[in-house]
Amino acid sequence: MNKSAEILREYGPFSGVDQVGGVTYDGKHVWFAAGEKLIAFDPANGNTLRSIDVPAHAGTAFDGQHLFQLAEDRIQKIDPQTGRILAIIPAPGGSNSGLAWAEGSLWIGQYRDRKIHQLDPQTGAILRTIESNRFVTGVTWVDGELWHGTWESDEGSVRRIDPQTGEVLEQLDMPPGVGVSGLESDGGDQFFCGGGNSGKVRVVRRPRRAL
Repeated sequence: MNKSAEILREYGPFSGVDQVGGVTYDGKHVWFAAGEKLIAFDPANGNTLRSIDVPAHAGTAFDGQHLFQLAEDRIQKIDPQTGRILAIIPAPGGSNSGLAWAEGSLWIGQYRDRKIHQLDPQTGAILRTIESNRFVTGVTWVDGELWHGTWESDEGSVRRIDPQTGEVLEQLDMPPGVGVSGLESDGGDQFFCGGGNSGKVRVVRRPRRAL
C-alpha cells in the first residue's frame, strides 16, 4: 500500500556537513554519519551538541549502550561517552549501507544488492538474509516491524517489509527528488530519515496499524 510520506519537520543543513549517511537515536539525541565524523543533535531544537571523529561513511546504530558505525568494509563499535573505538567487526562484502540494532543482532542493508542481512554482533557472521526488490539504504526495527529506506532513480521511500519474505507491506513515498539515506525510528510514531547530499535529517510520521 503506497501513500505519501508525511514530513513533520526538517533539521539542517548543518554547518560543515555535505552529506548525511546513517542515522540513529539514543533516546535523547539523534546521531548521524557525516563522512569523517559522527554528529549528535538535539531533536527538540536541531542544535548540534557534539561530534566524534571516526570514519562514518554509511549506516549508524545504537544498542542502548554503544554506537555502531559502518566504514566501508568494517563496523566500528564506539563508546559514545569517550569516542573510543572498542571493537572492529568485519562487514559483509558488497554495497553496505544502512545499519540497525534489534533482537540482539546487527542488521545491515546492502544498497545495490537489495538485501538486508542479520549479523552476529561479535563476529559479523551473516545469520540470515532478507531480499528486497529496491535499493536498500537505512534499516530500522520498531514494534516488531522491519522498515528500510530506498533511494533509486531520484525517488525515495520508506517501506515496511515482511521480515520473513521481504514482501512490501507498506510504502511511504517521499516528494520527488527527496531520497532517504539513513533511517531510524524514535521508538514511537516518527522516523528520522537521512537526506544524503541535502545535508538534512527529516522526520516522517510512522503510520499506526489498526489493531
